[in-house]
Amino acid sequence: MDQPPDAALPFGARARHRRAVETEILSVARRHLAETGAAALSLRAVARDMGLAPSALYRYVENRDELLTRLIVAAFDAAAAEVERAESRIDPDDLPGRWRAMAHALRAWALAHPHEYALVYGSPVPGYHAPGELTTPSGTRVIARLMALYADAAAAGARPRPAPLAPDARAAVVRALLGDAPQEPTAFDPDLVLAGATAWMLLLGTISQEVFGHAGNLGSAAEPLFDASIAQAWAIVTGEN
Repeated sequence: MDQPPDAALPFGARARHRRAVETEILSVARRHLAETGAAALSLRAVARDMGLAPSALYRYVENRDELLTRLIVAAFDAAAAEVERAESRIDPDDLPGRWRAMAHALRAWALAHPHEYALVYGSPVPGYHAPGELTTPSGTRVIARLMALYADAAAAGARPRPAPLAPDARAAVVRALLGDAPQEPTAFDPDLVLAGATAWMLLLGTISQEVFGHAGNLGSAAEPLFDASIAQAWAIVTGEN
């Protein structure tokens, strides 16, 4: 595919052409991600598969790190869109139902897109440093929805299990988790922050075990085990037995 220069096209057509090429770049890059892994991702290889000279591809993507960043942002957004869509189908007052819907949506996306899940929730890519100003808005979309759910649970009377930490350690962990987040008293009760973070780590850990093949030969038992895990995670947030 020998793409004409953007400048040779009318303005509207140029924008459409650029979007089409950028979409194809990500599509080819996802295939390479699955075949060779993130560390081996190569702009030259992507250009070759697209029938482009590397110099032509550099007009759309500056380097490997920019390509990785675009893949990461797209993966975070795709996962978040599935989670948000699943939650939107549940009655807002059904708090455990919202939790289950979001958890299952994230698991389903991860199982359908294991290489993209590994890119954003797996081991860091050697030599790559994510630009937070670009990746954080997309990377925190799921967490933001979960925090809103936790806050709704607290407003409904849930009392999360206190973390077994000394006061100084608890305060340090909460500060590390919140960062620059606004300090709303209900949403950011220390016990709720710690319980929510624990539930999130339990959710990700359970999904990762399955996606990365560390859960053994579970077969049809995988989903019931996942249900049990997220039920335990929700109990941590609500304080229920």
